[in-house]
Order: sequence, then C-alpha cells, then structure tokens
Amino acid sequence: MPRPTGARPGAPAPWPLQEGPITLAEVRAAFTDPEAPGPAPEGVPDRAPNPVTNPAVNVAPDVELPAGRSGPVTAAVLVPLFEEEGAARVILTRRSNRLRTHTGQVAFPGGRLDPGEAPLSAALREAAEEVGLDPATCLIIGELSPMETVSSGVRVMPFVGVLPGRPVLRPNPAEVDRVFDVALSDLTSPDVYREEIW
Repeated sequence: MPRPTGARPGAPAPWPLQEGPITLAEVRAAFTDPEAPGPAPEGVPDRAPNPVTNPAVNVAPDVELPAGRSGPVTAAVLVPLFEEEGAARVILTRRSNRLRTHTGQVAFPGGRLDPGEAPLSAALREAAEEVGLDPATCLIIGELSPMETVSSGVRVMPFVGVLPGRPVLRPNPAEVDRVFDVALSDLTSPDVYREEIW
C-alpha cells in the first residue's frame, strides 16, 4: 500500500521495553495481577475474565449480521503458548492462498463459530482442525479483548492457552500453508512496532 503524502510517525510501542525473554510465568501474571502493565483501551475492562470461571464464554453469543451479510460474523482464535529455553513462544499459521478470505495472512489458529457453538469451543475445535493441536493438552489461562477485523468486519474473540511443551503439529493443507512459532520477546522488540499517522 503506498504511503500517502503527509504521513508522519506516530506513538512508540504501547508496551514497556523488556530486557531478555518473556516467560510463561509473566504471561500468566498478566492475567491475574491487577498491577500488570498495559492498560486496556477505553471502554474495555482492565483484565479480561478467565474463561474457566466466566460462563459467558462457554455459551454461544448472539450473532449480529451486518447489512448485506448472510453468514455469521463472530470468530474465535487460540493463542497457543509454550515455553522453550525460558522463553514463551506463540504458535502462528500462514493461511492458505486457496481460502476465500484472509488468504496468505499470518494468523492464530481459529475461525468462525458454527451455529450455536461457544467461542472457546470454536477456538479449540479450529486449532485441532487447522494444525492438529490436541485440545486436551491446552490449559486456557485467559481471554483477550475481542477485536474486529478491518478487511472483513469479523468480530474475533481470542483465548490464551498454555501447552506443556513444544507440540507436534500437523497443518491441514486445505487451510494452512505453514505453521511456525516465534518468541513473544521477538514480537515486542522495539524494531518490530511502527505507528504512522495517515
């Protein structure tokens, strides 16, 4: 996408700089410690409710259909984490170029809810279908704030899960071209984030 005339630098990364790796213990603390850094955006609770104790994420939501849409617009994704050599790592996929939407994009395992399906169930089901992740090995530790995709208007509900170690994954070639993992500290490096005002 061409940068428009008059574009200017925006704010720095919204998270604090950290030396060294981010551990799973630090991730868990972010869901339980009210003093954890990173305030939520205006109108969003400071800490998302834990899906294990929040019955609202275990039932199917009321799905609203935007004008002109004939299908569901709610999706759920799993943010699967494991620790290796003291660093928390997240599993990501590159979506197949054969898919109708979000082709070739890097994404968390997940997808749209089936009719009557609960968001957490959908996230775990989709992770099993897309990359062969066994839901029984995934401990859900929290829920992130929902977001809406810019390109398709899908409301995405993310759930954070911890795995006991590096999983053996089998990507479904009909949905996923590649499955890979990256250290969370690599994603929060100051060189990775850039904001521009257009």
